Amino acid sequence: MTPIIEHYIESHQKRFLEELLALLRIPSVGADPTCQAAMQKAATYIKDHLVEAGADEAQLIQTAGQPIIYAEKMIDPLLPTILVYGHYDVQPADPLDLWDTPPFDPNIRQGSIYARGAADDKGQLFAQIKAFEVMVRTEQLPCNVKFLIEGEEEIQSPNLAPFLEKKENQKMLQADVVLVSDTSMPSPDQPVILVGLRGAMMFEITIKGPNRDLHSGSYGGVVNNPIHALCTLLAHLRDDDQKITVPGFYHDVRTLSKEERKSLVNDAFTPNTYQKDIGLQANVGEKGYNTIERLTIRPTLEVNGIWGGTIGKKKTVLPATAHAILSMRLVPDQEWTTIQHQFEEHIHHLAKTLPALAGTQVTIAKTAGSNALLIPSQSRSVQAMKKAFKDTWKGKPPLCMRHGASIPVLTTLHEKLDAEIALLGIGLDDDNIHSPNEKFGIENYLKGIATIVDFYRNFVQS
Repeated sequence: MTPIIEHYIESHQKRFLEELLALLRIPSVGADPTCQAAMQKAATYIKDHLVEAGADEAQLIQTAGQPIIYAEKMIDPLLPTILVYGHYDVQPADPLDLWDTPPFDPNIRQGSIYARGAADDKGQLFAQIKAFEVMVRTEQLPCNVKFLIEGEEEIQSPNLAPFLEKKENQKMLQADVVLVSDTSMPSPDQPVILVGLRGAMMFEITIKGPNRDLHSGSYGGVVNNPIHALCTLLAHLRDDDQKITVPGFYHDVRTLSKEERKSLVNDAFTPNTYQKDIGLQANVGEKGYNTIERLTIRPTLEVNGIWGGTIGKKKTVLPATAHAILSMRLVPDQEWTTIQHQFEEHIHHLAKTLPALAGTQVTIAKTAGSNALLIPSQSRSVQAMKKAFKDTWKGKPPLCMRHGASIPVLTTLHEKLDAEIALLGIGLDDDNIHSPNEKFGIENYLKGIATIVDFYRNFVQS
């Protein structure tokens, strides 16, 4: 980091923080219909800051859902182009009673900002915008820059995917690398470069029984309870070894060699620490694999939510319907459309053959899915990130790791733009993303800005 860059960040860090806090006060929950005005406000706020930072062009592109933000600064067509991807939508904040401070009233304590979206992804995205500002204002921007920022990442980007199918949009977004700050590292002194993400899918299963809720005393024992039926169905989706029972599910899962499996192990991750952090007595999972393998190279099927009948009140009802939300994480070589078909066929088979589901109707609602992403560890972008973290983080050398999470649109961006993907995450594993008391370290925010600036220089010089 050059002295002029260091001086600019230091002299403007108070403003950088205040501007981020203002963004975090906007409750941009994309999945909540009551937050539509807030979504538009957040998008406009980011667009305006991109212009103030130095973008020559910035616009809101309306979609069938939330607006997409596009901005660019083209200084020379012969220079490389970096496309920054991020999202301004956040997860719902509930359960609200588990927050120590209101989720959309940012609170600073012990060096961290506590607010919904602080780390996922507003804080990390804003570090990208501020890094862009730093380079423009100090006249040290070494390449062309484009921004693609959406408001539906938390619901699997249903309107960004069609946007990326259009040839004119692919041309507009053309870049050498897609730079993303939406991931994390295990500790403040151990940066991580992610070289793999799992794919993702979601389903909602509904089981319908009687034509209305019934009195459990008058009808219990003679009517098939949809909640009982749903529990039986879900219990048949994994066996005693925690393997998923969907026929063909593992057919395309890539087999790793002993050397490849050994390379997943590192000092930054210990199963006992992981277990203690989440307050469990034991780590469980698919038989034959250790904890880090289950988290990174093996596919999963999880029940994310289940509901029906009376909730939160003592009411002796036999419910008419029961629902469950399920998600899958997919690994390299699994094709999500194939898995989707296999899963639906399996559910319909169980609905017909399990006695516990007799007399019920089973329906499946699905959303779009995504395939897993692998990034070559010797790629130009990974090497540029290694140098950037080494120069600015002043801690342990960065580790190259796979992660169990997903950023669904990145596979599409990689395929449609034929561009490298660079995952430059500056959050921490314990930032409580998607949970109450989400946080983002101020030091990570400021050091992240410097790291991003260094990445630009290293990438262009490589």
